Amino acid sequence: MPYNAIDLFCGCGGVTQGLKDAGFRVLAGVESKAAPATVYRVNHPEVALFEHDIRTLDIESVVEACNLRPLHLLAGCPPCQGFSSIRRRNHKQPVADDRNTLVTDFFRYIERFNPYTFIFENVPAIANFPLFVDIRNRLAALGYALDYKVVNVARYGVPQRRRRFVMIGSRIGLIPIPEGNEKSVTVREIIGDLEPPEQSNDYAQTVVSHHTPRIQKMIRQIPHDGGSREDLPKKYTLACHKKKNIGFHDVYGRLRWEDVSSTITGGCLNPSKGRFLHPEQDRTITAREAAMLQTFPRKYVFPREITQTQLAEMIGNALPPKFAYYQARQISTFLERGGIR
Repeated sequence: MPYNAIDLFCGCGGVTQGLKDAGFRVLAGVESKAAPATVYRVNHPEVALFEHDIRTLDIESVVEACNLRPLHLLAGCPPCQGFSSIRRRNHKQPVADDRNTLVTDFFRYIERFNPYTFIFENVPAIANFPLFVDIRNRLAALGYALDYKVVNVARYGVPQRRRRFVMIGSRIGLIPIPEGNEKSVTVREIIGDLEPPEQSNDYAQTVVSHHTPRIQKMIRQIPHDGGSREDLPKKYTLACHKKKNIGFHDVYGRLRWEDVSSTITGGCLNPSKGRFLHPEQDRTITAREAAMLQTFPRKYVFPREITQTQLAEMIGNALPPKFAYYQARQISTFLERGGIR
């Protein structure tokens, strides 16, 4: 019998895919945005998906959908924009954002479902947020043994530099976060054999940015396999990059074949947002390539009605399925050792 799970803030299904790959049966998911909910339904039709704001969703309807089955794992990755380093820049405090309190809804679901275990994931800065520290203390008071730390997902078979805060809670004794000593997977290993967008019948592989002639000419002059805007003649330096101490040196940069990618973000289809140019073709990466660098399966379906902006946002916001898989597999091992059924 597979272990049961719920995926809160499930987006287009990154965590759900990882849980399923680890052998879990996902009973229900919650996602408030229409576009990622559409993608989720197409790829995970067996899951009871609630397309609703979790803050106003009747929790009893989720309980009912689970049909009194025991809950072995509750997974939650609340939107984290208010805590992100890019939005905070050099400020220590989170940016005012009404989504910052969604962590309390995650706690509310733990109180109601009393799962054997849970996974909580977010950006590193949340670790010291007072509200989250308070919730951590309340979880311990409920009897959950907690392990938490900041990790780099590249150590878990994900071809990408991405630092995340992860916490595993358990009512069956401490479950340590797996060390994650996987050998780094390179960009070439993941997308090196994909057909060019103009030759593809895969919608997601055809979704790629188009530029003005000037920007396209600039991209052609960026050296292959790791070049960036800093390699260009000064006449191509954008006005916003001429200021002193300006950051974001990776913008208009190419990925490197024999390295992991930079962090895939909601701007992953826009070269002005980071190092998102293809290693050798004169274009940005495609939506399919971004999804695969996030470790979504090659055949994960992204319907044609989903726009480029929506695709970039949902892919960039997703937790890599391979990372979720490693955490879920660790939890499954401890559930089995504890004789939990």
